Amino acid sequence: MGKFEGCFTAIVTPFKGTGIRTPIDWEGFKKLLEFQKENGVDGIVATGTTGESPTLSHEEHNAVIETAVENFKGIVIAGTGSNSTWEAIEMTKHAADVGATASLQVVPYYNKPSQEGLFKHFGAIAEEVDIPHILYNVPGRTSKEITPETMARLAEEYSNIIGVKEASGKEEVWKGIRKLCDDDFVILSGNDGDTLKLMRDYSATGVVSVASNVIPKRMSDFVKMGLEKEFSSMEKENEVLKEFFSVLFIDSNPIPVKEAMNILGLPAGGYRLPLCKTTTENKNKINSVLQKVIQ
Repeated sequence: MGKFEGCFTAIVTPFKGTGIRTPIDWEGFKKLLEFQKENGVDGIVATGTTGESPTLSHEEHNAVIETAVENFKGIVIAGTGSNSTWEAIEMTKHAADVGATASLQVVPYYNKPSQEGLFKHFGAIAEEVDIPHILYNVPGRTSKEITPETMARLAEEYSNIIGVKEASGKEEVWKGIRKLCDDDFVILSGNDGDTLKLMRDYSATGVVSVASNVIPKRMSDFVKMGLEKEFSSMEKENEVLKEFFSVLFIDSNPIPVKEAMNILGLPAGGYRLPLCKTTTENKNKINSVLQKVIQ
């Protein structure tokens, strides 16, 4: 398999409790990295949405990436995007300096740049930091989408912009990417539930997975089915897992996945405000669905 093929876990950042600024559980984080490594995932995505990056200080953000690189000893994709271009460049420089394999660059949120602004933003990062960069298209969180046309412009202009984590959920976007971008432009599913369709119909090479925090080996095997074109087997497994994929978003990510991990005794810990514990009803639902996939 190539470098950016397979299952990449969007790893949580464990905190010691829930509150305004509860400390990071560094020993717990190392255990989670070991758990992922032992169960055969192809890589880690650190300091993404699932890692609660909005509530990490810059120092903590850098330290999480350093710890992931030091302890996973494999592919580490660092979430270093920002809605400030200079800030994204500085964080990405640090990630490159400490040995991250690639960066994940989210579409700038809140300030809603034009497509030309997006082109200049991502282009500036690519010019300043010479590691592979993966775009992150997630309009549900950023309110702005990077179009396939802009992706194609970026990939043509900058050789180190190599792919996209695609979480728009829109098949017309997927079609546009495959039509306009070269065959070697990497598509990674940004939603566990979209992985089958993206791999089967649009030549995606894997997933940045929330579910693999809980079931890393099963998710790795699921993606390998797709890479080996065993789509009938993948369809059957998707049918079994789709309820679990869904329940992990019964509340804001990563609240449900941390709940599932804590049920299994994995040191996911709590949250930082404004995220907080979910309802008892949701906990019961998460536990019920979880038991079906770990039997």
